[in-house]
Amino acid sequence: MESDGDGQLKLDSQVSSFEFPVSKAPLIISASRATDIPAFHVQWLRERLEAGFVERINPFNQKPSIVSFSEARVFVFWTKNPKPMFSLLDELDARGLHTYFQFTLNDYDAEGFEPGVPKLEERVEMFVALSNRLGKDRVIWRFDPLLLTDKISVDDLLKKVGRVGNLLHAYTSRFVFSFADIVGYKKVQAHLTRTGIQAREFTIPEMQVFAAGVQQLNQRWGLSVSTCAEAIDLDEYGIEHGRCIDDRLLVKLFPQDTKLMDLLGYEEGLGGEWVPVSRRAKLKDPGQRKACGCIISKDIGKYNTCSHGCVYCYACSG
Repeated sequence: MESDGDGQLKLDSQVSSFEFPVSKAPLIISASRATDIPAFHVQWLRERLEAGFVERINPFNQKPSIVSFSEARVFVFWTKNPKPMFSLLDELDARGLHTYFQFTLNDYDAEGFEPGVPKLEERVEMFVALSNRLGKDRVIWRFDPLLLTDKISVDDLLKKVGRVGNLLHAYTSRFVFSFADIVGYKKVQAHLTRTGIQAREFTIPEMQVFAAGVQQLNQRWGLSVSTCAEAIDLDEYGIEHGRCIDDRLLVKLFPQDTKLMDLLGYEEGLGGEWVPVSRRAKLKDPGQRKACGCIISKDIGKYNTCSHGCVYCYACSG
């Protein structure tokens, strides 16, 4: 998978002439932490599904490999604009592929932090439509990242989260958030410097204040709330460490898929319920950060192929 001059993904119409490592055929596909495939690359995905594989270049060592879809059971989509994806949902269903969406819906319109993202009202409409199409358990609301600046306080962020949550809570069962990571990401620092945004990371007391505010908001919403790859323990506020690619959710959503249940280490009990029979530690994705709770999957995205232009982006250089 490559990108052309305008940031679009090129189609892998044929495998390159050099020898690839043995094909990987994962059951769970992440699409994608590295780019917004539903927003920008639906036609590419459609053609890759027809071909049955993706050519992937490891972003860290540049080594190529083939990711085969021959065993795929689940696609987890990450997006800020799923509208183009609606045209592909029926085809995914027809192929017997399960799906759920991590839908990042922030409220940074006034600040212009996400210049390529549709306006808030339009994204809310998309969220509702996607939830109505798939069911609220399969559309997860993310406010990610929470960005503190010289003009945005913790209280301001809580107001933003509250405003969006009041519109979405009836159409989802889960809310995920993360605090902006700046110091450890040179691309993020470069973006913020170039745009003149004075941002900083949360202190632990500020994280706790925010968590307490979310706990209060959630008294009305009744959502399952979790953080994404955050080390801080916020259990006392009813907020757990999240698993964006989540074995528990997969068991809840797709228990009829015996191949998937076998991968997850579950078997059907005497009462018809699915029970774990192996240690979950085997499932943790070793390629993710220590605080990440995601289980194993294979990501098929590529950095520098997203056109949202978000000022806090770690996946794009330009």
